Amino acid sequence: MPAFDHRKYRPAPRVPAFNRQWPDRDLDRAPIWVSEDLRDGNQALLEPMTVEQKQRFWHQIVKVGIKEVMVGFPSASQPDYDFVRWLIEEDQIPEDVTIAVLVQCREHLIEKTFASLVGAKRAIVHLYNSTSTIQRERVFEMDRAGIIDIAVQGATWVKTYADQYPEIEWCFEYTPESFSSTEIDFSLEICEAVMDVWQPTPDNKCILNLPTTVEVAGPHHHADQIEYFCQHISRRDSVIISVHTHNDRGGAVASAELALLAGAERVEGTLLGNGERTGNMDIVTLAMNLYSQGIDPELDLSNPDEIIQVVNECTGIAMHPRHPWVGEMVYTAFSGSHQDAIRKSLKHQKSRRAMASSLFTHRPARYRARLSGGDSRQ
Repeated sequence: MPAFDHRKYRPAPRVPAFNRQWPDRDLDRAPIWVSEDLRDGNQALLEPMTVEQKQRFWHQIVKVGIKEVMVGFPSASQPDYDFVRWLIEEDQIPEDVTIAVLVQCREHLIEKTFASLVGAKRAIVHLYNSTSTIQRERVFEMDRAGIIDIAVQGATWVKTYADQYPEIEWCFEYTPESFSSTEIDFSLEICEAVMDVWQPTPDNKCILNLPTTVEVAGPHHHADQIEYFCQHISRRDSVIISVHTHNDRGGAVASAELALLAGAERVEGTLLGNGERTGNMDIVTLAMNLYSQGIDPELDLSNPDEIIQVVNECTGIAMHPRHPWVGEMVYTAFSGSHQDAIRKSLKHQKSRRAMASSLFTHRPARYRARLSGGDSRQ
């Protein structure tokens, strides 16, 4: 038997037949952007960021214009807790920005999470538990009912502790972790059980976050999962559907983009795509994809070099020179015929769009020279 034996794998099961609409839709607006750089991105680093590095990264995220920011797991580590307290006590959160924190379905962790948020004006408490078949059977050794009990109990604790701080505007978020590998009917069942506890309304919505925790199938499959879920969940007008895509198959951006076509309204990702394993969804890439189709991404990406520098210095991860849109070499041409075509096109172009001009002029001079004919390779 060959060492690289494809027969040990099986295709992901298809989503049950439904009224698929997403292939005929076009995007016309930006999603709600959520930065996961300070939590999921930080968790993926060999050496987690210091509080000082998190502070610098925070300022960059706010400067870009992201309005919801996952700031950490305050019940899991003292640095995360201290960072949340710094944000609140030093009045670092702009009026139009909402912080989010992650917590598992355990009462002592939930209690500490709410304590970390005392003094905030507004906050999202993000609750999660694992739901996939493998997690249920091998990690928790529970059936579906047992996993639902964990989620319901966690949701109840979240609601109970939130009631103790009525001065804070709370929003609740729930994630059936490993949604991408969970039976769609069970994902619906457990989310319905959580909503029964939280009782969301059109004026006080909850967030249901549906992640490709591990990307096990193509972007079209994820879009089917999202649209099927949107069509079958109750109280749809009381729910914000969020996605959190990973890049195991290289499709994180595509999965998020198609999920928006399928009904998602909110996207969690990181600036330049840092994240566990192969990375999270790259906010810069998806935002620029929207921009290139005439859609306002509602983010300020006019200084990509600054974003790149902050990400590099805070994470220690260098960006690939061929990174989409903002890589150091994506606006260069080594072929003489390409250089000739670019030079002639620029001659006939009377005005450049602000973003394209910014991206070009921020490239190092040695690369800009090649665009003007400094290299004649064919």
